[in-house]
Amino acid sequence: MFSNAIKIATLQGFDIKIDPSWALIAALITWSLSTQFFPMVYPGAAFSVYLTLALLAVLGFFVSLILHEMSHSVVARRFGVEIKGITLFIFGGVAELGSEPETAISEFWIAIAGPLMSFALAFGFWLMAQAGGLLAHEMALNHVFAYLALINLVLAVFNLIPAFPLDGGRIFRAYLWSRSRNLLQATATATRISSYFAYALIFFGLVGLFSGNPIASLWQVLIGVFVLMAAKGTYAHQLQSAAFKDKTVAAMMTPDAVTAGPEKSLQYLADEVMLPERKTFVPVILGNVLLGYADTEVLSRVRREDWPTTRVGDVYTPVDEENTIGPGMPAAELMAKISATGRRKFLVADGRQLLGVISLTDLMGYLAVLQDIRLQDGQKKRS
Repeated sequence: MFSNAIKIATLQGFDIKIDPSWALIAALITWSLSTQFFPMVYPGAAFSVYLTLALLAVLGFFVSLILHEMSHSVVARRFGVEIKGITLFIFGGVAELGSEPETAISEFWIAIAGPLMSFALAFGFWLMAQAGGLLAHEMALNHVFAYLALINLVLAVFNLIPAFPLDGGRIFRAYLWSRSRNLLQATATATRISSYFAYALIFFGLVGLFSGNPIASLWQVLIGVFVLMAAKGTYAHQLQSAAFKDKTVAAMMTPDAVTAGPEKSLQYLADEVMLPERKTFVPVILGNVLLGYADTEVLSRVRREDWPTTRVGDVYTPVDEENTIGPGMPAAELMAKISATGRRKFLVADGRQLLGVISLTDLMGYLAVLQDIRLQDGQKKRS
């Protein structure tokens, strides 16, 4: 999800990472606090004081975000849900779940843990600000505590909005899931509500761009786009999980694949196999033995005038564990492999015997048909 994130620490077994986009928001917050907020609430001090207060506030916000996400992670681990790590990025932080919760109640407790931590932090910082005001009324640090109390309160309340990927969206889905006993249906409803919220954010943000507050309005539009994309991505992931549950490669592959022998020329491969059969990925076999495959990338590495004299056997890509999978591999595992490697097409074999081929197109085609069937079923129920 965050390929450029940098690991900075490991806490309680969880890797803490920072995406480069976090540096941008940290810099903007530091600038805003040092030039506007602290000069307003603590006038008459030098800029160096304001900058120091701003840096302390940003550090406190950084720790607050980590504790918020740590709360999700610790509770998730108690329920047996894998956590890949915690990443801070431009829109806050995220605990990357390796799998979905198994029950609605576990989803609820995992989701609510973060806001509860933020409420607790808000109360704690408020107490520190009040104590500081009583013991040392003029202490500049009191304003840092007050700011951290406010920002944690805002973080908790905002996260309770029932929209993915916010915690409130997951709490809402847990409620729907507990009532319908259908995770995919609950996800679809929660996603629809999230989309309405995202469109409202975008609309009012666009209106605000022409109302004298362009920076805040642009930020609102960006958050709306992020929520919209995350909501749709959550539903797509859940649809994929439901569709591929208990499905294996054998059930979804294309058997009886069009093949070519190693003795054939590249000219023959292009003109007599790929073009007539509309194939860009062709297994290469010798008798009943799978050797590898040839594709359009292989053709592109050879000059066109050399195709008639170049044999497939001289340039094909040999079978290896990266391009060949077994028929019993779960379809969900194959999707994860495609996502991790970027490879879109695979040979399916039992040892060196070719059974078929499978591609991302096969999987996406299955998903598209399934989604269309579900849509038609939903329309019939409503009518």
